[in-house]
Amino acid sequence: MRVWRELDEVPSDELAGTRTVVTIGNFDGMHLGHQHVVRRAREVAAELGVDHVVAVTFDPHPIAVLRPEHAPPTLTTIDARLELLGEAGVDDVLVIPFSRDIAAWTPQEFIDRILVHALHARAVVVGANFRFGNRAAGDCQLLREAGAERDFVLEAVTLDGGPQVWSSTYVRTCLAAGDVEGAAEALGRPFTSRGIVVEGDKRGRELGFPTANVPVVPGAAAPADGVYAGRVHVRSGPDAGSVYPAAISVGTNPTFDGQRERRVESYVLDRDDLQLYGVEIEVEFVARLRGMVRFASVDDLLVAMAGDVDRARSVLADDL
Repeated sequence: MRVWRELDEVPSDELAGTRTVVTIGNFDGMHLGHQHVVRRAREVAAELGVDHVVAVTFDPHPIAVLRPEHAPPTLTTIDARLELLGEAGVDDVLVIPFSRDIAAWTPQEFIDRILVHALHARAVVVGANFRFGNRAAGDCQLLREAGAERDFVLEAVTLDGGPQVWSSTYVRTCLAAGDVEGAAEALGRPFTSRGIVVEGDKRGRELGFPTANVPVVPGAAAPADGVYAGRVHVRSGPDAGSVYPAAISVGTNPTFDGQRERRVESYVLDRDDLQLYGVEIEVEFVARLRGMVRFASVDDLLVAMAGDVDRARSVLADDL
């Protein structure tokens, strides 16, 4: 899969000879609704005899530029989003570096610059609620009318899900409530959080439960503070490709004073020999075990942690 991170990187002359099917969106999280749109884009390409399905996405999120105080927490980094788009079936991705200048484009400028001149679209496939251009003035009806003049067709895909329509907002709402199972249902896979393992306070090791600690990046989505059963996927280093069942804590360790940053702390079940500092891991959340609690003593905390590990082991029995 090719990735173009500027409009002038697109090989427009090459695409002019083959035409493309274009799908457009933020694609944050690549939930089932997004996957449906990409799948339909592939079907339309097959029907039209077009070889290239191109996804157009934006980085950063447009709201982070236009109204940063209202920017939603991101479900995926841009790199994770690109991986998921490739897995969903797109051939190429154009990442638009979103700015206020681009936000000022009229819908017609967006159509002409991106869909017509750069990507030579033969068809455009988007969700039925798609809006674009300055002040979100463009919609599917405008796209359909423009396509009739510029030789592309529009397919507006009805939003699906139910009873709640699948959306990035819905996934964020689930995570904020600690409902990782609900998030997984909308995503079509468990929610994951990526990062580089950093040295923590090493309290877990002292207590007999060494953890791989990854800070929650400001602006990134994470499940509500609490304890979860899940898995640690090692993405770099000597153990790259390994997957381990884990009990996972999200939060600031309220039993101990001093920690302020939120962390995802993963105890790999029954392992104290892993060397993961400086390694990239992806933490997969399977089930919520309990909320975050401030314990009166370390002994009370140890009892709770042992219970958490037992419940995680039960949830992940098939992994053991």
